[in-house]
Amino acid sequence: MLHATDLAVGYRAETVARDLTFDVQPGEILAVIGHNGSGKSTLVKTILGIETPRAGALAWTQGRAPQPIGYLGQLTEFDRRFPMRICDLVETGGWSKLGFFDAAGTRARVRASEALDRVGLNDIATLPLHKLSAGQLQRALFARTMVQDAQVIILDEPFAAVDQNTEADLMQHVLTWVGEGRSVIMVLHNLSAVLHHCERTLLLGRGSGRFGPSRAVLNAGALVEMGYLAADQARWLMGSLDGSAEDGRDDA
Repeated sequence: MLHATDLAVGYRAETVARDLTFDVQPGEILAVIGHNGSGKSTLVKTILGIETPRAGALAWTQGRAPQPIGYLGQLTEFDRRFPMRICDLVETGGWSKLGFFDAAGTRARVRASEALDRVGLNDIATLPLHKLSAGQLQRALFARTMVQDAQVIILDEPFAAVDQNTEADLMQHVLTWVGEGRSVIMVLHNLSAVLHHCERTLLLGRGSGRFGPSRAVLNAGALVEMGYLAADQARWLMGSLDGSAEDGRDDA
């Protein structure tokens, strides 16, 4: 689906990460992790076409980027004071495929209603956005992403500012997309979620990246070398995650 070779990304005059080689396939979740400033958001903008690659190649199997690319940005990017209802927000997800006038019609409303039902918000669909909790807003944005009906979906820190129950519910929607053969790229901080749900990981840090199977990439040495964690933090965290994995296997 998407192949990057020796890719360098940056913004303005600064290159923040280089020599990135990775790919993402249909029916796969690719995790992207890294310390603050490592280039995660810049990489996302480059994949979306907002930023231009500084070097290397970013190639799509079809010869060009699929349209639309589903995108769910960080909650901090969203101004919930905007005078809009939940249902209106979700319907905007259909604009790129249906066009503005069709997206304002019956077909879009039906699709939006179905998506809101899937995320458990249909009963409050007419509430204005400023009355929503962080978890409710994230569910609404997930519903909007469903309406986009994209084959490639990018989620930038989709579980930030939501509780564990909401994260678990939203993760099920991501797994449904994967089961439908869609490609999902997720920027995450929760290493446990990465190891449980993402077969492969791109770890960014210190101006470069490491790519491969999540269990191989996310080891204590790599997390320290790439500036993601201090040595004692990395050893403790990976030991804790390995213990959780063992507990899960014992219960199976």
